[in-house]
Formats: sequence, C-alpha cells, structure tokens
Amino acid sequence: MNNSLPRGDRLRDLLRVRPGSHVHLSDIDPRETYGRKEEALAGLQDNVGLLASLQDRLYAGAKHAVLVVLQGMDTAGKDGTIKHVMTGLNPQGVMVAPFKVPTPEEAAHDFLWRVHRQAPAKGTIAIFNRSHYEQVLVVRVHDLEPKESWRRHYDQVNEFEQGLVENGTTILKFFLHVSKDEQRQRLQDRVDTPEKRWKFRRADLEERKHWDDYQRAYEDALSKCSTEVAPWYVVPADHNWFRNYAVAEILADALDRLDLRYPDPEPGIEGLVVE
Repeated sequence: MNNSLPRGDRLRDLLRVRPGSHVHLSDIDPRETYGRKEEALAGLQDNVGLLASLQDRLYAGAKHAVLVVLQGMDTAGKDGTIKHVMTGLNPQGVMVAPFKVPTPEEAAHDFLWRVHRQAPAKGTIAIFNRSHYEQVLVVRVHDLEPKESWRRHYDQVNEFEQGLVENGTTILKFFLHVSKDEQRQRLQDRVDTPEKRWKFRRADLEERKHWDDYQRAYEDALSKCSTEVAPWYVVPADHNWFRNYAVAEILADALDRLDLRYPDPEPGIEGLVVE
C-alpha cells in the first residue's frame, strides 16, 4: 500500500479486466485499498460534487446515456455503493433497477427482454443492482438451464452491450469483490443488529454454501464479457470506503470524458429583460 490513491487512468488500469485475459479472483486481494482512508473519503466527496455537475449537463444535453452495472456476492455492498456514490445525483435523471427472480411475464420472454426495457434513455443514468449477468451466475450455479444453453449467453450479452454502446450508451460494470470471511462477518452483523436484522434471510446461508461455484461463475463472466467497449472493473470491497471511492472515481472520470456540454440557448435571449 502506498500513501497516494490512484486516480483516473491509473485506477482504471489497476482494476480493469483486460479483454482476452482470464480472471483468477484468488489472485486479487479484496482487502486492498491502494492508499489511506482519509484521502479516499475526501476523494469521494469531491467526486460526489463533480458527479452532480456532470449529471446536470448529461440530462440537459440528452445526447448520451450511462449504464452502471453492480454485481457481487451477498453483502458485497451494492446497496451501499448506490447510497454513498449516487447521493448527489438528481433522482429525475437516475433509475435503479434491481433484477430479482423473473416474473412469469419476464420468464416467458428471452432473458434480455426485461433488461432492455430498463436500459437508460439519453440524458439519464441507469443503475443495475444485479443484472443480465444473473443468467450466467445463479442460473449456472443452480442448474436452472442446461450448460449448452447458459454458455450461449456470454456472446448474447456481449452483443447486447455492443448494441447499446453503438447507440450512445456508456457502460461501466463493477464487480464488488468481497472475501468469504468478510461476508461471514457482515451476515453475522445483520443477525446481531436489530436495525439490520430485516436484511437477513436463511436463504443467504444456503447461497453461501455455493461460494466456490459462484467464484468460478464470476471468473468466467468477467473473463468472457470484459470487452473494449464495456470492460469489467474488479473493485476490492472488504473496505467500504475504498469501494465507494473507486466506483465514484471511475464513474466521474468516464462522464468527464464525454465532454458534456449544456445545449445552446435560443438565439436572441441574452440581455432579455423579463417584465
């Protein structure tokens, strides 16, 4: 660990899954922070303010759309990331879509049908709390489809994301990488804290038994679906403060690269006096 947190390109390069590489999650330390907590908290606040300004221009210009995908094991911090990173955004231009068990109507269509309906319109930001990747994660781990079926989904996902990008959507995908021991502590905290107990489900313990299967499924999803146009970022998530900083920094940097501008006003209104 050094004393200066990486920013911009350096942080993206550290966390990005390079297209064509194979991810081994056991080689990535979920406890890594690359710097000091105080610097990360200050950087988060700076980025929260910057994101508010960038989102205002994104909404006004209505030329670009942004899709943020959050994936991770239970307790990895998807909800916490939304709460702390997106806190300064105008709700008018942001939508959060949680993808749970498909409804009967959704299950009657192809798996991307319900996802495309939640894709962001130009000028807006969509945040997927879980996503279309469940089709190569939970579906695979629990044998909900034959192997020859879910293996086809990798290419289908890449083609879907390519189409969104070609039509003006910037896609940022974050895998919040939490350790098994940290998950245990967070689940125990939910049990022990009355205000958090509502979050706990006995089914969480059953899912925890499939930890190794999920790790392999995530490794394949990250490896096969990190592309030049829609890369994955593996964010160490044992420390919430670094997780929040990293997502905010990469998101703010990506929006800043869009060179967002306010649209030109109507001609002749400069100097107009409203009676």
